[in-house]
Amino acid sequence: MTKIDEQEAWVRTKEGRLFAKTWTPGSPEAALRASILLFHDSLGCVDLWRGFPALLASATGRRVIAYDRLGFGRSDPHPGHLEFDFIAAEALDVVPQLCEQLGFAEFIACGHSVGGGMAVETAAHLQTRCQALVTIAAQAFVEDRTLNGIRVAKRDFHDAANLARLAKYHGDKARWVVDAWTETWLASEFSNWNLDASLAAVCCPILAIHGELDEYGSAEHPNRIAAGRGTTLILPKTGHVPHRENDQLLADTIAEFLSRE
Repeated sequence: MTKIDEQEAWVRTKEGRLFAKTWTPGSPEAALRASILLFHDSLGCVDLWRGFPALLASATGRRVIAYDRLGFGRSDPHPGHLEFDFIAAEALDVVPQLCEQLGFAEFIACGHSVGGGMAVETAAHLQTRCQALVTIAAQAFVEDRTLNGIRVAKRDFHDAANLARLAKYHGDKARWVVDAWTETWLASEFSNWNLDASLAAVCCPILAIHGELDEYGSAEHPNRIAAGRGTTLILPKTGHVPHRENDQLLADTIAEFLSRE
């Protein structure tokens, strides 16, 4: 694998500090290519991407940037509860600050699960900066399968041992992280959320990746994301977390897509 330089950084916002990390290939071409900005899922953080960012940097020859959203991982605690527009707000309020403070102008938006929705919103609202969009196991609307999976997870987190495992990554913010996910998605006020309007505004190439066995969403999600705009790829024998289940295949798939753009 190509030698990868890893660096940590802090991004200051008016709500608090965000922890970020970059993986940069040791080749001159990396500085000439748009960086890949990773958006994590509802229980995720930088550390839970595990070895995938380094693999992706090596496979694509691009700098990869990941960060912990406010309230997650090593970032500062969230001051309250998530607003129902939190997916679009991440693109509008946070991404421009990441661009400014981490020093990148153009990028590839790449997100997992709800982070895929944030990547879509970013591509829609920052059209001149976003060169391509990659979603991984993203939700495009509120589906019964998604809600059923969340209800099961909510029950599982009544077990203190499961919450303790999450606390290894989020510290004393772990309960807030679980509630932010489950209570937001299960709220009746969130039931009509979808990405349709934002998807109509995306003008860059799209790759929508989904696992055949994804327990949090059917193939209707990637099909809706890519419909008339890009490519859907269903990974066989893969569930909701392709970057842990088959990280090398995922990195190579994204690299091949970006090599065509």
